[in-house]
Amino acid sequence: MDTRQLAAFCAVVERKSFSQAAERLGVTQPAVSLQVRALEKRLGAQLLDRSGRRVEPTEAGLRLYRGAQRLLSLEDQLVAEVAGESEGELTGTLQIGASTGPGGIVLAQLLCEFQAGNPELHVALSVFDTQTVVELVAERELELGVVGAARRHRGVVFEPFFRDQVILACPPRHRFAGQTVTLEQLRDETLIVMQEGAGVRQMIEDELRHTGTRLRDLDVRLELGLQESVTNAVRAGYGVTFISRSSVEPDLAAGTLAEARVKELTLEREISLVRASGRTETRAARAFVEFARGRL
Repeated sequence: MDTRQLAAFCAVVERKSFSQAAERLGVTQPAVSLQVRALEKRLGAQLLDRSGRRVEPTEAGLRLYRGAQRLLSLEDQLVAEVAGESEGELTGTLQIGASTGPGGIVLAQLLCEFQAGNPELHVALSVFDTQTVVELVAERELELGVVGAARRHRGVVFEPFFRDQVILACPPRHRFAGQTVTLEQLRDETLIVMQEGAGVRQMIEDELRHTGTRLRDLDVRLELGLQESVTNAVRAGYGVTFISRSSVEPDLAAGTLAEARVKELTLEREISLVRASGRTETRAARAFVEFARGRL
């Protein structure tokens, strides 16, 4: 395919406008329209719905957009390699995804330090639940992922990155604060959990299963999405929750949260690095992983 046509098409999808796409590409609007019409003729399908106030991709267009992003990314990589950009300053964009535990504190700080040392590089961190991060890496919409649970997926490979501890977080004056409690004691306490797909939740469900207990055997009254909403509820005194210790370090230091341990559960996990199977590693990705391993 003509990558100029793909680039024009992707720009229209992202900007939802032919005129704004033309401005972004530095060409005229008729030139963009011509490229998109040529692409539609080549594929024999309508790719854009032009009937509304904004231009939207059709179902076929959405499928093409996802694949076109990967093709354009590969083209950029090939151009850089052929141009001899294997040395010198890191440039371009490093797109990385993370689940809420490692993404909240540890990875964000590492990325800030890494970008400060590579000022010509743009770093984009997206935070989702573990399952979404894995799927986006498999679809090559993210170059790297950092997650707290290695979910099976044939489109990606996992490798150990660093160790993380999960704690039972509670309000500072709670009867569990600073204590080691039993599962029997935990049964009498309101437990707040993250949504399905969160790495910590999967870990807790697996650990409970080893003890012959299921999550529904506990007093789970609140399921509040991901990390921030759960920790806010615990701070406000609505219950306790299992959460990555590294993600709540500032709260523990400030005394707005306290930690407890559960006697029957081993709450330490491997944080994994996720890569798409068969994807060629960019210089930026390789440099960041080496930098992070030196810090962790």
